[in-house]
Amino acid sequence: MVYQADSGPVEALRDISLQIHEGEFVALVGPSGCGKSTLMRAIAGLRPVTSGRIVVDGVPVDKPIPKVGMVFQAALLLKWRTVLDNVLLPVELSGGNPAQYRERALALLKMVGLGDFADKRPGELSGGMQQRASLCRALIMDPPILLMDEPFGALDAMTRDEMNIELLRIWGESAGGGQRKTIVFVTHSIPEAVFLADRVVVMSPRPGRVANIRAVDIARPRTAETRADPALGRMAFELYTELSGATGRGETRAGPHW
Repeated sequence: MVYQADSGPVEALRDISLQIHEGEFVALVGPSGCGKSTLMRAIAGLRPVTSGRIVVDGVPVDKPIPKVGMVFQAALLLKWRTVLDNVLLPVELSGGNPAQYRERALALLKMVGLGDFADKRPGELSGGMQQRASLCRALIMDPPILLMDEPFGALDAMTRDEMNIELLRIWGESAGGGQRKTIVFVTHSIPEAVFLADRVVVMSPRPGRVANIRAVDIARPRTAETRADPALGRMAFELYTELSGATGRGETRAGPHW
């Protein structure tokens, strides 16, 4: 992926080779500016790649596709619409009938604890509640693939931890006895990546490349108690050390934090 900036071409991604399996939870970590968000937008069909190709379920991606839902770092709710109408927005934009999705939207809001806030405006919700509504909006058309670009980065630590647990619960429930959704999750928090994911993809500084892929061998289901698992802490520190070496920053006394 090469951008044309005023000062000349800027190479954002180089030689990305990555396969994500159906039903898998994959986290992307790497230094700021390494192209994590750019890669997510390319997978979603929001940005065309300069060379190479992205394939989803055997079909090359050259435009946004219905089977991919995306959650951004900011909730991006329309302040003049109710929470329910915000959740139904993708249905309207796709030319569907919102009335046919109303019950599903209400069920999703109830699932994330917002059942009593369907008729509220976004300004009446906390940051964590807005992000829950944003997640419902991404799920309204039941996409099999969910892309999440650092969705909890602006939340306080306690709310972020709660949203992690909520996301894992939704991911587990999405199976419904069948196949889970495929989730690709961008985060700057290494412990968060280890806690959530089946695999953690480590990206190099720009131009972003896949520097390493680590499988997370920690049993599921993962709960709040899992955060105290020594194996999780060890892996988070190993990834932190690896990233420190890749960026040339060296280790710091602080290390990874929750």
